[in-house]
Amino acid sequence: MGILVEFNPDLALRDISEYEKGRRQKEECVPKNIKKGEIYNFLKKGQRLYWLSDSSFWGNGQLPLCKTSGGEKLSRPLASIKILEATHFLKEGECYTKGKYKAIDIFDEQDPKINFEACKRI
Repeated sequence: MGILVEFNPDLALRDISEYEKGRRQKEECVPKNIKKGEIYNFLKKGQRLYWLSDSSFWGNGQLPLCKTSGGEKLSRPLASIKILEATHFLKEGECYTKGKYKAIDIFDEQDPKINFEACKRI
């Protein structure tokens, strides 16, 4: 028997339309007009581990923010973010991870430029 933990090299949130339709909480979704330098809350089901770092190794701790439709289907990175804090908690007997992230750069979804190589910010 073990502890179920998921290591995430990115932050994958749902489209804001899921919140607008009442299917998700706002913190589970990518903000409608995400802005560089702003701090946002996130919420994910499960016990998830994210990289928290300010070292220059691997892009100063920056991770891609992506949209997910579930089933590990991710968009191209929408932004480069830094996870500022992550906390695990129980809600109705299930584990969740909540936290805060800061938007470092915002990307144009239509621009084919590559902004990450694996976890490394380019």
